[in-house]
Amino acid sequence: MNHKPLPIGIDNFETIISDDYYFVDKSLLIRELIDNKAAVNLFTRPIRFGKTLNISMIKYFFEDERDWYDGTKKDNSYLFQGLKIMNAGEEYISKMGKYPVINLSLKSAKQGNFELALHCLKEEISNEFKRHQYILKDERLAK
Repeated sequence: MNHKPLPIGIDNFETIISDDYYFVDKSLLIRELIDNKAAVNLFTRPIRFGKTLNISMIKYFFEDERDWYDGTKKDNSYLFQGLKIMNAGEEYISKMGKYPVINLSLKSAKQGNFELALHCLKEEISNEFKRHQYILKDERLAK
């Protein structure tokens, strides 16, 4: 019998799917978020309950991900093949890969002092800006 490895310490959805780790399908959370239509969603769970992994899954679903250098669009739909969200209906699937997603984690702020924590947060914000530079070239901004 072939057993998949447990993703201990891995909270990146793409890594878990691509490297074939054991994964409990929580993809219908995406449908709940779309149906909820809330301006803000707060995810509160105890430590080690998969908050970061769920956020990562949401990011890979919604994000219009582009290559940093040439701006070519990346298709992440392969990550969701065989998951429940793919059978939820076209009104959900049509939102896949359509939005710029800003994903900031406060994990980087766990530092020994305030100055270092602030530096790490600024660097994380800067990296998100760089990931989304393609938006500045979008003709819709000129309107």
